[in-house]
Amino acid sequence: MPTPALDVHPSYGPAPPEAGVATLPRGPHKLSRDEVVRSQRGRLMRAMAEAMAENGYAHTSVADVLRRARVSRETFYQLFSSKQECFIAAYEQASSMILANLEHAAGTSGAPLERFDRAIGAYLDALTSEPAFARLFMVEVYSAGAEVLERRAEIQRRFSALMITAADARNGRERFACEALVAAITTLVTMRLAVNDIEGARALHEPLTGLVRDALASREVDQGPGTSRDLT
Repeated sequence: MPTPALDVHPSYGPAPPEAGVATLPRGPHKLSRDEVVRSQRGRLMRAMAEAMAENGYAHTSVADVLRRARVSRETFYQLFSSKQECFIAAYEQASSMILANLEHAAGTSGAPLERFDRAIGAYLDALTSEPAFARLFMVEVYSAGAEVLERRAEIQRRFSALMITAADARNGRERFACEALVAAITTLVTMRLAVNDIEGARALHEPLTGLVRDALASREVDQGPGTSRDLT
């Protein structure tokens, strides 16, 4: 059975529409047209991610994707107009699942440090559990054109907004600190994924949480007695 694309942890929400799709059976079958299309799209998106993880965006051809997905060229162009459109679909699937994890983790109850710890854990777990999609999401996106980069910037803004909520940022300076932290997180993760250091990306969880713990403690000290809130 194929591995689902960017599985969502049961605590964080439902699996993506294309997750868990299998190769279509040979010969006559009772699958609906929608089920056939879902399977074909899912296999093509996974094949796109895996081919680009191996060859990079520029050196991945539609033929590379077809060989991995075991789908015909005619079927590919019925579903996608180009390699870029297939990439965008795979990117959207990856981003939707990562954001769903983040939104659930950051929006649940708890003190700021607890919410941040859950959010960064969900983010890193989603990426490191699917290295091919993670590389597509974090690395190959920069080679895929302006449309995808605009989407990447929007996701970065949503990530920052979630961290601002999780950290209970109270003023412009604290909100900017959250934006800077998100930029640092994505850079650190991208550097590790670019060299296929999955364990290194996963290991960022503890030091990042420690950094936020120190920042929250410093905030409470700066505000003086009588204004503290629980950090954990």
